[in-house]
Amino acid sequence: MAASTPAAMRCFTSKDAIPNALNGERIAVIGYGHLGRPFALNLRDSGVTSLIVGNIADAYAQTAREDGFLVVSPEQAVRSADIVLVLLPDEVIPEVFKDGIAPYLAAGSAIVFGSGYTLAYGLIAPPPNVDVLLLAPRMAGENARQRYLDGRGFYAYISAEQDASGKAMQRLLGLADGVGVLRAGALELDARKEADLDLLVEQTLGAALGAAIMNVFALGVEAGVPAEAMVFEMYMSEEMETVWRSFRQEGFLRASNAHGPTALYGGFIRTMQFLSSDLPVKFRQIFDEIRSGQFARDFQAERRAGYPMLSQAQGMILEEHPISEAEANLRRALLTE
Repeated sequence: MAASTPAAMRCFTSKDAIPNALNGERIAVIGYGHLGRPFALNLRDSGVTSLIVGNIADAYAQTAREDGFLVVSPEQAVRSADIVLVLLPDEVIPEVFKDGIAPYLAAGSAIVFGSGYTLAYGLIAPPPNVDVLLLAPRMAGENARQRYLDGRGFYAYISAEQDASGKAMQRLLGLADGVGVLRAGALELDARKEADLDLLVEQTLGAALGAAIMNVFALGVEAGVPAEAMVFEMYMSEEMETVWRSFRQEGFLRASNAHGPTALYGGFIRTMQFLSSDLPVKFRQIFDEIRSGQFARDFQAERRAGYPMLSQAQGMILEEHPISEAEANLRRALLTE
């Protein structure tokens, strides 16, 4: 019997927008941080008028008031809303959701997450009488806001995980249109696959790229190459940005045709060496930890312990490092932003 062909992903753009999809819906944005603020501003600029912010009394709440929003406690916001966008950090949502959100959700209301993380790894259990929606941008919050203002919009994964009201998809497309996603495009992907995919890329490709940059920088400097030339060659000349752009425009493999024979030959033989090393095995081990929920459990333990590893990572970012000094020198020399 022939193998079945996987179904093509459903995509949604502005042509799929439902006029007045959010009419009569009271919307609450819980958390006014890096994603909550751009979502709230974009929705308001799209004409959503019944919109409040639920946030504890902190600097984010003050920013929301300065932006002109009514700010109430998260509990009050949930009580008064038909659609609740939970845009808190992933590891914070479980402790807030059980006592501060779930008990106040009205039957037939909708709860929306900006990441599939807490749903995918069993960190929360939404009640069965509400819509559960995923609207996960593939863009940092500040960029999502800027691309909305530029009229371009930004990409996202979307999914109606649970439809208790009979209008889950209408609500989801209304929100995707309101925040600017449908201007660019949305791909339908369930919460579990979105979370697995997000962590896989962050912890394999992202981590390997970071390790490669640090190691190549150290090797070059050790060999007498100026530190400024190292950061210039690796990313500050913008050559690497054109490579990633060509991946998008031409395709990952076909983009190689833009390089000369030396780069193509060298890249090919080194890629084969990496593929025959233990790198693919390590990547699979990482993915197994992600899919089993072990990473999520470890991160919740990290939060309970007061974020020791995260504090160490943030300290490394802030400390003086030769690579940061080289970047600063190069910016001054080239008068770049």
